[in-house]
Amino acid sequence: MNWVVFSYSLSTKRASSARVSFWRRLQRMGAVTAKAGVYVLPPHDECVEAFQWLAQEVQQIGGDAVVMRVDRFEGLPDAKLVELFQETSRAKYAEIETEAADLEKLLRRGKKAIDRVEGLENLEKLRKRQADIARVDFFNCPEAVKVSDLLRRIQEQLRQDKTVVAPIAIKKVVDYREARWVTRPRPHIDRLACAWLIRRFINPTAEIRYATRSDSGEIGFDMRDVEFGHEGNFCTFETMMATFGLKEPGLQGLAEIVHEIDLRDGRYARPETAGLELILKGWLQAGLPDKEIEQRGIALFEGLFTALSRMSRPARTT
Repeated sequence: MNWVVFSYSLSTKRASSARVSFWRRLQRMGAVTAKAGVYVLPPHDECVEAFQWLAQEVQQIGGDAVVMRVDRFEGLPDAKLVELFQETSRAKYAEIETEAADLEKLLRRGKKAIDRVEGLENLEKLRKRQADIARVDFFNCPEAVKVSDLLRRIQEQLRQDKTVVAPIAIKKVVDYREARWVTRPRPHIDRLACAWLIRRFINPTAEIRYATRSDSGEIGFDMRDVEFGHEGNFCTFETMMATFGLKEPGLQGLAEIVHEIDLRDGRYARPETAGLELILKGWLQAGLPDKEIEQRGIALFEGLFTALSRMSRPARTT
């Protein structure tokens, strides 16, 4: 297995404050220490670039730094290095798990112990920390799924509206492979998520038209009086997930983000919502054509799905 390695040295005048600053940066990058003064990351492009920028900063203040690629460390097998990464993630997840367990206990005591607004704020903070850890959890620490399940359980306890949506009839994806689709112009969160779902799970080359009315033979979504729309307290994306029985890891997290931006009912606390909503708002304000917004949205949702899937999927055993 290949690794990217960073090592640096500073003059004694710079050693105190600068070394602490660089150490904190290395921690946020997810780097582990193979030997004294030697920091290691997997050879992902973003890891190499992060080390290169850090090396430049060291050099700009008169220090020495080197970034190298190595295929092995003498006396330190790859399995041990992977375990070092997992131990680091495990300790961070354990902190979240402890705080989340305390929050869950308070919620079980009822409103006198903690109100819903405070509970949602605490949950959002925990989820932000979870996302920060997952970003540098390069080897899928097993505790990630345990923490994710705990936070999801807390989310369910905090749900204000406990109403159950009427059962949605399951339909076969294969019956919609050749469908022509239509939705309203100026696509925002729910319509873009549905367009991604169609291209990801039904037909990557599907025809999707943007119009105020559907033509004969077209399948409408996120419009009034069409086949796929809001059902109860489900947004259209959730309706389509349920209709086609889609339960892939990461989809539920994506659905929570879409739901919160679309319905704004405080049902879910997700740290990703504010940033994603701002990006989508910017595309609309820029006056981009519907098809261009769709193309950008497809790429954005694919990236979100990949990241959320990684957070939701159990680690592979070796």
